[in-house]
Amino acid sequence: MKRRNESFFGREPELAQLDGLWAKRVASLVTCRGRRRIGKSTLVEEFARRSGARFLKLEGLRPKPGMTERDQLEFFAVKLAAQTGCEKSAPSDWYSAFVRLDRELGRGRTVVLLDEISWMARFSSLFPEILKNAWDDLFRKHPKLVLVLCGSVSSWIRDAIIRNRAYVGRRSMDMVVGELPPSECAKFWGSRSERIDSREIVDVLSVTGGVPRYLEEIDPSLPALENIRRLCFLPRSFLREDFDDMFNDVVTELPKFSARVLRTFVDGSRTATETAAALGIAKGGDVTAAIENLVEAGFLAEAGRINPETGRELRERRFRIRDNYARFYLKCIEPHRRIIDDGTFSLASLDELEGWDAVMGLAFENLVVNNYRQLLPLLHLDGLVITSAGPYLRRAAKGPRGRKGCQVDLLVQTRRTLCVVEAKRMREIGRETIAEVDRKVRAIRRPDGVSVRTALVYDGHLSPLAASDGYFDAVVPFGKLLGLGQPRAPRPPR
Repeated sequence: MKRRNESFFGREPELAQLDGLWAKRVASLVTCRGRRRIGKSTLVEEFARRSGARFLKLEGLRPKPGMTERDQLEFFAVKLAAQTGCEKSAPSDWYSAFVRLDRELGRGRTVVLLDEISWMARFSSLFPEILKNAWDDLFRKHPKLVLVLCGSVSSWIRDAIIRNRAYVGRRSMDMVVGELPPSECAKFWGSRSERIDSREIVDVLSVTGGVPRYLEEIDPSLPALENIRRLCFLPRSFLREDFDDMFNDVVTELPKFSARVLRTFVDGSRTATETAAALGIAKGGDVTAAIENLVEAGFLAEAGRINPETGRELRERRFRIRDNYARFYLKCIEPHRRIIDDGTFSLASLDELEGWDAVMGLAFENLVVNNYRQLLPLLHLDGLVITSAGPYLRRAAKGPRGRKGCQVDLLVQTRRTLCVVEAKRMREIGRETIAEVDRKVRAIRRPDGVSVRTALVYDGHLSPLAASDGYFDAVVPFGKLLGLGQPRAPRPPR
């Protein structure tokens, strides 16, 4: 068995799901999707390592001008030869390439990863059908084989494989790899996580989200603001550069237009109609398609689907930026790119940046929403069917008698309960938060037979008066999601 990857944390549910494939008596075909840097390939390799299986990784070349299908075939042959000792000459076509791969498969447990498969298939419109034939003729005859089709261009896997009727009845699993939960993210700080303030971890996660590759870049010995500065605000720093590379790689259809669409969501959730209006164009298929592809790529997510006042689906779906890094980049890095690249971005401290607390407060809200599943037991909602979960926005009605607007950080709905969750990242959280949440509760006209519960998820110091009031049905310091100890004492003023 290969040596353990010391920076691999979590993924136990995904590994258990994959491990269950060995109980089958036939080969398994798996699709694996997720944003770049999320650790898809690492997960598959760790699965092979723990299984004691032989592991073969073959990946596509990133497309460049002048590249052809022969370049992809040559690289396939070189990678296969390096891992098996077979011939290095380029096969004439993809079926011949798969025949060569099949010859190298033994009888024991084997995991084959075809990584960045959309790049591999870039110059062959028949690639999905050729692979399907290779599966039927060759690969499925190896009962100890798990073949994983993996890539960051989730829309390609969706359209070419998952929605392709030729693959009906052939796939064993579609795995969508998401961000790590906060408790696993905290492990990147090692033993320091128990002796530093939770804010140090919260602020980094508010920028990076639970993306393992980004968390590997932090220096646990440094304060959060210094880590963020080094990662985001220095010339050629990792997170200064990664957005354009990532976006252009994973959003291959209408990339420039999709980037414009994404930017309209920076300041809050929108419907497709509102997005089109913000762009100054008529609502049409391009806007809807761009939103769908941004959702598939992990940049956007649906912002709840049920109207809490009627219990029915919203007439038009709302979407929000899901990816914490994408939002931070568009809000804080992109507007300062020139002075960052010139090396003149020299603030004494990032918290001197105009609107910094507001930006980080909204980023914290997004972090809480993205991890609502980990919150459910602490909200006393585990075991219940969740019909909708996400931010809730009701815009104010026009006119003197129009209803006031209502905005809830996270509204978790079951058939009989609305749970209004307030997310607060503040130095001191006082009783004014109770009044703020109560106004939101009273603004929602709940249907008969539906109860409203309230919850506070916070990072900061909760004043004794607010803590002892009894208004909230659940009070959750974010440190609990991080797997840390008791809430900290009040932070000293700056």
